[in-house]
Amino acid sequence: MKKRVFMFGIHNHQPVGNFDHIFKETFNNGYLPFINILERYPEIRISLHYSGPLMEWIEKEDVGYFDKIRRMVERGQVEILSGGFYEPLLSILPEEDSIGQIRMMTGFIRERFNYDPKGIWLAERVWTPDLSRIINLSGMKYTVLDDTHFFYAGLNHKDMFGYYITEKEGYPIAIFPIDKFLRYSIPFKHPQETIEYIKKSVADYNFDGITYADDGEKFGIWPGTYKWVYEEGWLEDFFRTIKENLYWIEMLTFSEYLEKYPPSGRIYLPMASYEEMMEWALPAHVGVRYEEALKELENKGMRERLKPFIRGGLWDNFLSKYPESNQMHKKMLYVSKKARNLPNLFPRVTNNEDRTEYYKPDPLLVELYKGQCNCAYWHGLFGGIYLNHLRHAVYKHLIKAENLIDKRYCKDKDWIMMEKIDIDADNHNEILISGGEINAYIDPDYGGSFFEIDYRPKCFNLSNTLTRREEPYHRKIKLPNGDTHTNETISQPPSIHDIIKKKEKGMEDMLSYDWYLRRSFLDHFLGEGTTLQDFMICSYPEKGDFIRNRYEIVEDETIKGDGREIRVILRRLGQIHENGVYREIEVSKGFSFPQKGAIINSIYRIKNRSPEELQLWFGVEFNLTLLSGDDSQRYYFIPGIELKEERLNKSGEAIELKEFGMKDEYNKFQISLSFEEPTAIWYFPVETLSQSESGFQRTYQGSVILSHWKIGLKREGMKEISIKLEIKEI
Repeated sequence: MKKRVFMFGIHNHQPVGNFDHIFKETFNNGYLPFINILERYPEIRISLHYSGPLMEWIEKEDVGYFDKIRRMVERGQVEILSGGFYEPLLSILPEEDSIGQIRMMTGFIRERFNYDPKGIWLAERVWTPDLSRIINLSGMKYTVLDDTHFFYAGLNHKDMFGYYITEKEGYPIAIFPIDKFLRYSIPFKHPQETIEYIKKSVADYNFDGITYADDGEKFGIWPGTYKWVYEEGWLEDFFRTIKENLYWIEMLTFSEYLEKYPPSGRIYLPMASYEEMMEWALPAHVGVRYEEALKELENKGMRERLKPFIRGGLWDNFLSKYPESNQMHKKMLYVSKKARNLPNLFPRVTNNEDRTEYYKPDPLLVELYKGQCNCAYWHGLFGGIYLNHLRHAVYKHLIKAENLIDKRYCKDKDWIMMEKIDIDADNHNEILISGGEINAYIDPDYGGSFFEIDYRPKCFNLSNTLTRREEPYHRKIKLPNGDTHTNETISQPPSIHDIIKKKEKGMEDMLSYDWYLRRSFLDHFLGEGTTLQDFMICSYPEKGDFIRNRYEIVEDETIKGDGREIRVILRRLGQIHENGVYREIEVSKGFSFPQKGAIINSIYRIKNRSPEELQLWFGVEFNLTLLSGDDSQRYYFIPGIELKEERLNKSGEAIELKEFGMKDEYNKFQISLSFEEPTAIWYFPVETLSQSESGFQRTYQGSVILSHWKIGLKREGMKEISIKLEIKEI
């Protein structure tokens, strides 16, 4: 009887910046017990992938774990896959970074396990055709992708076996299609169902090899799986069942199959990822319609037949769905480009035979690579971009890399410089102020706002906030409580994709959406009767047209004298409206940045350009974050005044203030806003509601501070307002 090959691959990952207790829990509940059981079944051959952040943590915490894997590698039971070390999406990186990350991983594997990997795990299975060349140039021979990719290329279910050859510019690699039924069944169905499925597939399609490859977190870490997989013995039963069927099933690693069997054919795959990812990438309103369309096709029995022609968006759509993702991505590209301007920093790209040599990158490249970890750049079933600590980790490491780069150029601590470049790739230049202690990025085309303010000594982006926006799953939050309970009476856990999310009581009342991006130095003209509560839920009359519109760059220059500073002046001749009547108002705002310290001095000049006297309610909005909303070490402060509600997840108002700020005792720095003329202040948290693998969660994304004044202006009258933002250590 001819044996049929079953290839079994596991991908394990924890992102850069995840909490240490999460690493510990996932290791103890998933990664460790899995290997302990696998070690007892030498007949079970497996392909393993661990991301770099996870391997670094394991090596530090439990060296014996690697010893177990090394022994299984030596006896031929395990092969280890390479990949981008810090789990980046290779498709959105410069080529040098992609190759550098893979070579870093390959070198790490060779050094720790004395093994030369032959293939890579592709993060989130995000594929673009040019990756064939990059993977080949990195010395690798294969990767694994979902069968979804192959359906989009026109193949049928009978073709989803073995592996295919693809190439770009004559650089070939092999690609194994992952069977979706197995991906959804393991470990959620009984092991015998897997055996029966493989038997039926053999009878129907007479294949040589079938592939399963998916997340290791399914085995003990996803909700309900620890009890099922380990306490109730699913994994032992699964391995035992396979062992009992080895008379007709042969287990091979991917690289072994590659050596033993010819390809099933040649294929050229379109840009794609797994089905769920492509659905998540759609805009919210389109995502709802897409979900409804899939259900309609399924009810009509047409979904499977039309599968090759039905797809969601591309991963890159996340960069438009979430402008904050685009900002991170373009910051990463900016830092990478600065690094590439340094000589002899990146690995040489060649096409020779020996491309798996040990590669240990420069420390500043390690920081850059950490800032490329994919998890914070998108959002779907997992928290992703909604998790502020993951975004913070991206920025922290990018700023660290930038500090190391600039240190090689600027030997002195006190320096300041200005660039006008299109950093966010929108065909319009932004203004980038960089100094030894501060980065300040200004977008003249979006209200002259600041979209990034970095305190460089602490590698902290204070503007790492997130706008509240609609998500398709928000509809489920609005369902009655009885419709949101998970069925916990079944004997086996449901797939994470099938879990109906739980919610906390009253969560539906927390849904508010913003009509503008949460940035700093945003200029408001409030309507009469606006309250703090109205402003908090973004439901108030905005009389001006200054928030999202273009400011003209009037002047930008470097001033020299006793000191050195950068000065930028922006101006907009806009309008305010009331009862259908529009009147012209000119707002000019000048910013100066001294070379010493982390200081932004601003002077506003509001001029009445209409023919009659006006009564105005003018405000300047700041959106800043210290990451935690409910931490006794992070709080608001007013010099000389004790705040009743000082934590950052609280709201409040105060009048006649000349200074207001936020203090971070954990990181030992503070942000203070100083006003030449006393101001009234509103402050409140921006909190989002997002889904995660464990349910819906509320997350603090930043604090809004609105300084506001009621002013009267005669015809051609002008009001001047001075604000100083300063960041300093405490």
